[in-house]
Amino acid sequence: MRVVKTALVTGGTGMVGNSIARSLLARDHRVRALVRSLDKGKRLLPEGCELVQGDVTAPETLSAAVHGCEWVFHAAGFPEQWMKDNATFDRINADGTSNMVTAAKQAGVKRFVLTSTIDVFTWRSGETYDESEIDPAPKGTHYERSKQRADKIVADAGAGGLDVVFLHPSAVYGTAPSDSPGVNELIVKLAHGQAPGLLPGGFPVVFASDVGEGHVLAAERAQPGARYILSERYYTLRELAVEILAKLGIDRKPPRVLPRWLCSLVAHAGAAKAAITGHPPLIPKGQLAFLQVDSYPTSKRATAELGLAFTPLGEGLAKTIEWMRATNRL
Repeated sequence: MRVVKTALVTGGTGMVGNSIARSLLARDHRVRALVRSLDKGKRLLPEGCELVQGDVTAPETLSAAVHGCEWVFHAAGFPEQWMKDNATFDRINADGTSNMVTAAKQAGVKRFVLTSTIDVFTWRSGETYDESEIDPAPKGTHYERSKQRADKIVADAGAGGLDVVFLHPSAVYGTAPSDSPGVNELIVKLAHGQAPGLLPGGFPVVFASDVGEGHVLAAERAQPGARYILSERYYTLRELAVEILAKLGIDRKPPRVLPRWLCSLVAHAGAAKAAITGHPPLIPKGQLAFLQVDSYPTSKRATAELGLAFTPLGEGLAKTIEWMRATNRL
């Protein structure tokens, strides 16, 4: 018989946190969500969530949110690849994580579940990687380094006695709200003919519902310190575009893949211009670099130890497009 837990979710108005909240509720756990805006939380989070106003960057707001919770799911973060003030990445992703760890310790939380990233692992060109090797070298972008720091903060807390578990999703898409660029945004652009070209390269993807379920299963079953990659498989942007157009029912060839040299030129010029104007570049250098990572995560551990099955891309896209149309997002 499953034991019902009281869980705090941060980042609940984002795609990952929202999916975690829904999975928790579906499995009869009690859910509290930390939100900066109560109105936004009421609009985006499912019924059954208790909303507590606060911010991971404001430690004084966290004790009330964490009080009485047995689990904390820390999914709040800043996933962009460009920001006018790069200190924002550390303030939200790293310092915010440190604040949550401190609050969890003070409240006597039984398990701290971190939404980390595949970016913390060692990547080798043309090879598959798993959870066994954390990259000791700083990654190439402010975002990646802030997530590396956040991961280490939680790992250190685990070494100090806090029960911690790590989840490492690849690029998440699906039937959940998101303000960040990704597959859902690509669906909209392709549907409206707003993608004149595709960037070279690709990335691994995972359906949002699988990510939510993976977090909850890990909280219920994982050994302390365990890490789980959550990813269906790797696709090039062209492969994604072909599949998206098919599921949209649009009989049109995908946009052409732009030359890498041209994208690199635009990215570097855009970075220089953005430093002066403060406006986002057309192609963030970090985004282009991520698309060139020719390395493939495996989720065998999540399947073997958590019993998690991953939704195939075609099925996930069909559900996402149906949901986006039903909610006027498409």
